[in-house]
Amino acid sequence: MIRTKSVGSLTKHTLLLTLTLLSSFSVSSFDRITGEHFASRSEVIAPHAMAATSQPLATQVALNIMRQGGTAIDAAIAANAMLGLVEPTGSGIGGDLFAIVWDAKQQKLFGLNASGRSPKSLTLDILKQQGTKIPSYGPLPVSVPGAVDGWFELHAKFGKLPMKTLLAPAIEYAKQGFPVSELIAYYMQKSVAVRGQYPGFKDVFMPSGTMPRKGELFKNPALAKTYQEIADTGRDAFYKGKIAREIARYMKAQGGYLSYEDLATHHSEWVEPIGVDYRGYTLWELPPNGQGIAAQQILNLLEGFDLKAMGFDSPEYVHTFVEAKKLAFADRAKYYADPDFNSLPIKQLVSKEYAESRRTLIDPEKAAKRDHAGPVEGDTIYLTTADKDGKMVSLIQSNFRGMGSGMTPPTLGFVLQNRGELFSLKEGHYNVYAPGKRPFHTIIPAFVTKEGKPFMSFGVMGGATQPQMHAQILINMIDFGMNLQEAGDAPRILHSGSSQPTDEIMLDGGSVHLENGFSAQTRRSLIEKGHKLQEMVGPYGGYQAIMRDPTTGVYYGASESRKDGQAAGY
Repeated sequence: MIRTKSVGSLTKHTLLLTLTLLSSFSVSSFDRITGEHFASRSEVIAPHAMAATSQPLATQVALNIMRQGGTAIDAAIAANAMLGLVEPTGSGIGGDLFAIVWDAKQQKLFGLNASGRSPKSLTLDILKQQGTKIPSYGPLPVSVPGAVDGWFELHAKFGKLPMKTLLAPAIEYAKQGFPVSELIAYYMQKSVAVRGQYPGFKDVFMPSGTMPRKGELFKNPALAKTYQEIADTGRDAFYKGKIAREIARYMKAQGGYLSYEDLATHHSEWVEPIGVDYRGYTLWELPPNGQGIAAQQILNLLEGFDLKAMGFDSPEYVHTFVEAKKLAFADRAKYYADPDFNSLPIKQLVSKEYAESRRTLIDPEKAAKRDHAGPVEGDTIYLTTADKDGKMVSLIQSNFRGMGSGMTPPTLGFVLQNRGELFSLKEGHYNVYAPGKRPFHTIIPAFVTKEGKPFMSFGVMGGATQPQMHAQILINMIDFGMNLQEAGDAPRILHSGSSQPTDEIMLDGGSVHLENGFSAQTRRSLIEKGHKLQEMVGPYGGYQAIMRDPTTGVYYGASESRKDGQAAGY
């Protein structure tokens, strides 16, 4: 159904004809391929540049930066700063960042791990005294925010315009205000119950006493000052200057452990992306401490099955996908952690030989009951940009659990992340807590090449949803013939189990969540195979993507309808 509130200058006849054509295209273009029906729209196509972010204002900022001569990396930084203002429910400079960059000049991919480490003064013994797991909120789960250092690392390597220019749009909107979208207003309101108890949170996000409503102009003057300080003074303002000292002062006052020294010694790392082939396409992910290789493990397992013959809406496909996910997430639970503290068997985990041996564990008729699984709660922003010179960046950034820990230095205008919650307290575990260690991370950017050339930059937001949807996006395109937009709009499969990603064992097979669009027959057959089906609304992620035509260089953009996102180009 297409809804409209205003006809404007269109005649009634023209409007009805337009809606009829759009409705026909959005369903039947996919219907001819698979017979399945779901709402979609056409891809966005542009010759020179493209941006796809989770907020239209951020997309416009990115395009304006590239029109001024900025690179795709400049545009991504500017858009990320904007998202920290307009979408504080998923992002901000109190969180971490990961990125994959395609440099057209060098014809090479670069990976950046800009995740922060745990406080050096916080020990495993101290955490064990607090309970059996690290709290989700408050001072204890706070780790060093890595996003700002990530900006400057990206900018130094691939940027062109000065940082003052990149941060100027977000500073202006923070001072003048922006209209809050319905979705963001909803998530901001949900955040009050827990985070509102912590000093500074209400000062920043509820200056009038209530959270902003849909359409209300919201200002964040404290964040504007913080951005201006970073623009004027540079990266060290955040990690060694006024901002660092204020974070340290605030955290000490709240009984936290994150210190000035933790901030001053932080650094990001450039890492080699890992590529795994799937039916002639190469999916690139970053190595742990993130979970990107789980998507590659899922695809390696599924490559041995004829998914196209099974069909999109079939119990055989859904069952096989879920069982492959369980096997990949068993490894995720055991091995994914900070490589500085562990020797991780990454090459083995993503090898075809390993997948072949593990594939035999999939019973085509019966759902496995004992396995490991991870969380589905969490929120993030993902964005991707591409410029006239062929540079493309896949960037993901997050506070974790929406608005993070609730720890909000009021004079700075942003909330600190709670990524430290994802450490294990189990001694001997790869991901056991240690001072100065990076936690297991859920946010993952993705990139796809074909025959060594850039094909697609994409990502999907939302906790343990992400590797499952990375795999499904490629399956939708490669096996089921969907285009870039349809691949993200198609109904999704999400398997969930226990709440912890590292040390909890799933004993009941977990739950399969199917979005509307899968048939009743498929659902019945899955139950007969032993799956527990559960309805769920919300954590299916939010998808953005840019694809490049290797022949013409034309860009295709996509942004799905589950969130406020927009793909646009020029």
